[in-house]
Amino acid sequence: MIGSIKLTTEQGMKKALEALKVNLAKLRTGRAHPSLLEQLRIPQYGGKEVPLNHVASITVADARTLLVTPWEKASIPIIEKAIIQSNLGLNPLTAGNVIRVPLAMLTEERRRDMSKLVKQEAEDARVSIRNYRQDAKQQLKELIKKKLITEDEERRAKDMIQKMTDQNIVEVEKLAKTKEEELMQI
Repeated sequence: MIGSIKLTTEQGMKKALEALKVNLAKLRTGRAHPSLLEQLRIPQYGGKEVPLNHVASITVADARTLLVTPWEKASIPIIEKAIIQSNLGLNPLTAGNVIRVPLAMLTEERRRDMSKLVKQEAEDARVSIRNYRQDAKQQLKELIKKKLITEDEERRAKDMIQKMTDQNIVEVEKLAKTKEEELMQI
């Protein structure tokens, strides 16, 4: 019983960390990285939307340019339109069968805004991790009420869950700090 609560809590906390990593990867740092466009949704095949990396390859041409090579030439205008409408502030340029996506330098003000977004994403992840901890504690209380575990077992389980929580929050802090440093680099 305690093992399943621990496992569920641990998996939930890991999911929160993974979600944070995905959300931070979407934030622009001024350097070209394929993850910036990978999850961009492209309407294909009768209106069904698919991620860009399912219809094209995304590579880094240089530090400030991404190359998008669609697998079907007919999808070039659709991909271009999706990149423009993505609110990432990107202006793609078509050159034959390749779409070049140059990344402009980030202004100091934009870097500060992005830093605030990083802090907000980190806070959301911390809240999610704490919610998993709270759910686990509630489940342990229910087991005590049903007399399925002793108070000593509950105390040990709570300590173990608190250690997991602390470790995951430290990991969130590391990820956020790394991303903020990336954003502030010129």
